[in-house]
Amino acid sequence: MFKINLSPQVREDSLTVSKHGETLVINGIDYDFSQLPEGATLPREAIDCEYIVSDVGRLNGNIELTLLLPITADASYAAKFPVPILVPEDGPVVLPE
Repeated sequence: MFKINLSPQVREDSLTVSKHGETLVINGIDYDFSQLPEGATLPREAIDCEYIVSDVGRLNGNIELTLLLPITADASYAAKFPVPILVPEDGPVVLPE
């Protein structure tokens, strides 16, 4: 399972995310975290993705990270103050609008 924290930022671009096993597909690019061992942390600097804005860690089998969430200035409360998203199943990740 992934636990995705979101860090909103007013920007003009967009973000699409989906999960396939232990891989996140972010704007069409695969980021495979299957080799990340339990209790380990992958530094943010080791990941070539502008949307991943934190280290990536695995604890109790769950992979946790923070993604930059592009929003508009008039975005909803849910987008401006997002709660973490738990993603147990494969498929598209629903982001707040």
